[in-house]
Amino acid sequence: MRIVAFILTLVVLTGCAVGPDYSRPDLQVPNGFRMAASAQETESFANLPWWDLLQDEELRRLIRIALAENKDLQRAVASVEEFQSRLFISKMDFAPKADVTANAPSFGRKANFLFPGFPNPFNYYLQGNLSWEMDIWGRVRRSNEAARGDLLAREEARRAVVLQLVSGVAEAYFELLQFDMQLGVAQRTLKSWEESVRIAEARLRQGMISRIDADQFEAERANAAARAAELTRQMVQKENQLSVLLGRPPGQVARGRSLTEQVLPPDVPAGLPSELLQRRPDLVQAEQELAAATARIGVAKADRFPKLSITGILGVASPQLSRLVANETAFGVVGPGVAGPLLNAQILGFQQDAAEAQSREVLARYEQAVLVAFREVEDALVAVRTAREQRDAQAQQVDALRSALRLANLRYKGGLANYLDVLVAQRNLFEAELALTGTHRLQLVSVVQLYKALGGGWSPLDMAQQQPGQAPGTRGPAVPATDVGPPGRG
Repeated sequence: MRIVAFILTLVVLTGCAVGPDYSRPDLQVPNGFRMAASAQETESFANLPWWDLLQDEELRRLIRIALAENKDLQRAVASVEEFQSRLFISKMDFAPKADVTANAPSFGRKANFLFPGFPNPFNYYLQGNLSWEMDIWGRVRRSNEAARGDLLAREEARRAVVLQLVSGVAEAYFELLQFDMQLGVAQRTLKSWEESVRIAEARLRQGMISRIDADQFEAERANAAARAAELTRQMVQKENQLSVLLGRPPGQVARGRSLTEQVLPPDVPAGLPSELLQRRPDLVQAEQELAAATARIGVAKADRFPKLSITGILGVASPQLSRLVANETAFGVVGPGVAGPLLNAQILGFQQDAAEAQSREVLARYEQAVLVAFREVEDALVAVRTAREQRDAQAQQVDALRSALRLANLRYKGGLANYLDVLVAQRNLFEAELALTGTHRLQLVSVVQLYKALGGGWSPLDMAQQQPGQAPGTRGPAVPATDVGPPGRG
């Protein structure tokens, strides 16, 4: 009965765990986004997977390559696998620890053995050691909670890398398309200036214009040539950057649709701000880090209490190998053990203080991450709205400047206007066309940045389960079966 009572007492004691239990902090979450199209919207376009958002097949192909070959993603996957193993190691602390030791005596003269079966260096012996820490104060359980939080944080960090990678490839691709359009504008402008220079040289020979006028046309032609060379350099450098994202050496990158042919969703509802707490991987990562830090407070506090363990040894020992398995050679002992801090008690107190301070630090970092997330969504929403308006206004400006250039050329050729009218009109059109291509890119990138700010492509309901055609260990919407997913086990 005493044994039963002792076991029941241990069960009750091991059901307790010192230290605080984690709960999500009470955050001030707005009811809606200030720049959202409608205050009543509840479904976010971020629930769309990226392959539904981005309609360019070539861009989709590049994203699939990046998910399969990007080195940062491979590193993140390996980090998740590392912390999976660390969690398994931590869970083994619940199980008893056992090891076996065997010994053969050294050569030489042996003394008399007063205690048969007692292991010593001059015996043949086989000994098994057993130890089991009874988790009375919850040190092992809190340690497992911390390890689990670390693992989940690394998993969310992997998801953040995926989201960053998809958006990074898309943004670099759109910038590359912008350089293509700007280079086309610069080359057309250069060709136009070359024609103007040819006409100016002919007029100069006829004495109709001065050398100063002809030099002005040549200067504008040289400026257009310089801009074309600069855009070529930027385009090649952007290809090199995109190649690295694809996990490949720098090289040429194929294009699909042009910048103006890209398809955007007709509406981009942001959804509810509270959804960010479950959707954005960086926020979930910060919360899991907070949970792990909270659990480590319990570990540090439990270290200040005595540890109760059960230890035992069992084996056989004999000076003669032939008598090793005889009855009189067996030995064994089992019993409880208590170990507690003495001279290091003050140090353990400081360790608990450090764990509590670290938890407050992680809490502040989590709250700051939430504020930054809300700001990024608001910034992206206003960028999406204003970029469309800006593009429409600049398109009207370009149409007007093209008409003005045609009239200026006709008046100049007819002798009704001087070269300055043509120079100004051509220069204004050139800069306006370059600006329009930048606005086209800005509109596309703004949608991608909003998608990223919302944690796009990952439905909270899909995070908990893996779908067919999805890379092993990943969460969120699955890539089609014909696509290539991230390597490794997430």
